[in-house]
Amino acid sequence: MFSTNNHEQLRHFWSDLKEAIAGTDRDFTKEPMGRAMFLLAVPMVLEMFMESVFAITDIFFVSSLGFDAVATVGLTESLMTVIYAIGGGFAAATTALISRRIGEKQADKAAVSAIQAIYTGLFFSVVIAIPGSIFARDVLSLMGGNSNMVSNMSGYTSIMLSANGVIMLLFIINAVFRSSGDATISMRVLFIANIINIMLDPCFIFGLGPFPQLGVQGAAMATTMGRGTAVIYQFYLLFAGKRRIHISFSQLIPDWKVMWSLVKLSFGGIGQSLIATSSWIFMVRIISGFGSSIVAAYTIAIRIIIFSLMPPWGLSNAAATLVGQNLGAAKPERAQQAIYMAAVLNVAFMGLISLLFIFSPQYFVQIFMHGKPVSQDAVICLRMVSYGFVFYGLGMVMMQSLNGAGDTVTPMIINFFCFWMLEIPLAWILSSKTALHEQGVYIAIVIAESIMAMTGLLIVRRGKWKTNII
Repeated sequence: MFSTNNHEQLRHFWSDLKEAIAGTDRDFTKEPMGRAMFLLAVPMVLEMFMESVFAITDIFFVSSLGFDAVATVGLTESLMTVIYAIGGGFAAATTALISRRIGEKQADKAAVSAIQAIYTGLFFSVVIAIPGSIFARDVLSLMGGNSNMVSNMSGYTSIMLSANGVIMLLFIINAVFRSSGDATISMRVLFIANIINIMLDPCFIFGLGPFPQLGVQGAAMATTMGRGTAVIYQFYLLFAGKRRIHISFSQLIPDWKVMWSLVKLSFGGIGQSLIATSSWIFMVRIISGFGSSIVAAYTIAIRIIIFSLMPPWGLSNAAATLVGQNLGAAKPERAQQAIYMAAVLNVAFMGLISLLFIFSPQYFVQIFMHGKPVSQDAVICLRMVSYGFVFYGLGMVMMQSLNGAGDTVTPMIINFFCFWMLEIPLAWILSSKTALHEQGVYIAIVIAESIMAMTGLLIVRRGKWKTNII
């Protein structure tokens, strides 16, 4: 009997896994919570892995060009976090609106919200692209780039900033698919983008075959082309596909009322992302005072950490979708159940990953060293920041769940106090006023993220988010 039960459970697992990857039309407000979480989380986790592969791929190839090239990518990435913040803020608002409308069984209104989110994202991307392309050299210098980086490598910064629209649209449209329940589509979109980026990166960077040798600038070209192709595919699916969200040409007329509702809801999401990511810029600026080798080491360690955070982000996004859909279906207790289930899974996973990074960080750092001696600075950074992993996983679920409920202001306030009022001042004090130097920055990260997670948990337990109306 035991063997038969195990066989049956394994069969159900593989069946659900195939369905999660292939796509499903299940109603996530009625499915058992464990299955609903699994069907949404699997493609969302894979999607997050695909997103992180962009950064990993660029660093992998660029690291062979030297510390200045890696530092250029790192400093530019800190600038790009502003774009990620705006895109992420609109994605959070889009998730809240569309998941709520889907839970209410109003797919047409969900489609209208989707197109208004796209319009808004395009507007902001143009506002960023024009000055970004003109002042790329000045901004890179302001961020601490040396003369070689500013003179010879600022093309990377210019391309990434001027082509920010593809990133913005990728974020927003994938949020449309995820929050409607078509998480598999978001996964496939990023898979296509990554395949193109992986193939083009070495071609443009090193000048393989007929391609020009563009150095670090080639990495920006490859990434932009990969993401751009993915956005074209997204639009095809929105207009020609047969998914939960289908946009018709009659819905292309701007709806200022819906757009304004989206902007108001996005304010908290953009605010919390800008606060968090601008703190990232300040942290990189503090780190840059210790030299390009430390910036490069920090960039490598953080890229590894970001990659490890992708599964927790996927689970957190699944929780946000389930929260929104179940609140729309007037099932707040199921929404709370989704939050706690995702939190337990995240804490368990991040606990295991932290043990690997604490005890064997050098094995992960050496992947990016291309046969060179392992950077001990990167090893130290990876190990120290990993001590807070359990709290990172918990905090993600709390913040994303509040966003999914349509309460984007509370996470913004939490981010403000934890990052601006605590993390940045503490990082500066510990790194400049003590003998800890750059390690003081790593300690500040752990402290701030841990306090944020516990604050979020307390607010979720109070339950006011259950009555939020959007």
